[in-house]
Amino acid sequence: MREQRPKKDEYQKALAAFGQAVKEFQKGDFEKAAASFQDFIEKYPADKEVVDRAKAYLGIAHKRMKKENASPRGFEDTYRAGLGKINEKDYAGAVKLLEKALEYKENESAVLYLLADARCLMGQTDESLEMLKKAVQKDKNFAILAQNEPDFEPLWEDKKFKLITKLV
Repeated sequence: MREQRPKKDEYQKALAAFGQAVKEFQKGDFEKAAASFQDFIEKYPADKEVVDRAKAYLGIAHKRMKKENASPRGFEDTYRAGLGKINEKDYAGAVKLLEKALEYKENESAVLYLLADARCLMGQTDESLEMLKKAVQKDKNFAILAQNEPDFEPLWEDKKFKLITKLV
């Protein structure tokens, strides 16, 4: 009976380590999860079924890390990545990607609008208004969007903003 206790304790430790690695994976921290799964596989090789699961998770984590680190290709990927950066509140990263998207499609109104949005969120009023003006010149619908976009609220009382969006 005494030998069963250490095995049970070891199994509980293994399950806790595996559970922690899964939590990291579910949070999207694939680097940390990969390290935890690798550590788990090395420390607890006895339970083949759980080790096989850990290896599967490890493979997926590696693929996701590669995908995250891959540079977007083409206009659509770059545009979407820029939008994603805005949603992540990485405005400088968004500006960098959106400017790259403009290299694919110069003066694309949707990209200009997102650049205006990101620059507004960064507190770059003049640059934001310049991009917004270009976007509205290409597509009048962006004037209506800007009037209702909470990200532009700091500019709503600005005379230039009102002129661009015809709110005078």
